Amino acid sequence: MPARILVVQEDPDIAAYLVSLFRQAGYKADAATEGPDAVEMVQASRPDVVFLDLALPQRWGPRFYSWMVTQPGCGNVPVVLVTDFAGLELMVPNAVGTVDKPFDPVLLLALVDRALATYAKGTPDTPDTTGAPAPDNR
Repeated sequence: MPARILVVQEDPDIAAYLVSLFRQAGYKADAATEGPDAVEMVQASRPDVVFLDLALPQRWGPRFYSWMVTQPGCGNVPVVLVTDFAGLELMVPNAVGTVDKPFDPVLLLALVDRALATYAKGTPDTPDTTGAPAPDNR
């Protein structure tokens, strides 16, 4: 079964590009352009890798990440940060790298491979298996 990638990206054109690239590479990929949609997607099916735009409106990037890692089975889901701030992954647990525009497709796919390899090693999951409530839409 192909790995599932969730793209959480405000710009629908960028989201569509990433989803298309990942699907062409054989992955199952979906996108959410808003935080609440990303929450619903994770609740419906746990992703294997998340590409997360931290600059979503209303601080949804950090809010989504903070919520996701408390969900059962999601505490160790690797994240690739879509940001202009290189090195930010050092401050975000589960982050395996950062990407910024313009995107290099080879680098993007290499980050997916790295993320899946990290996940396969069995990085410890979050001890909170009760799950936090979804952040409100404000």
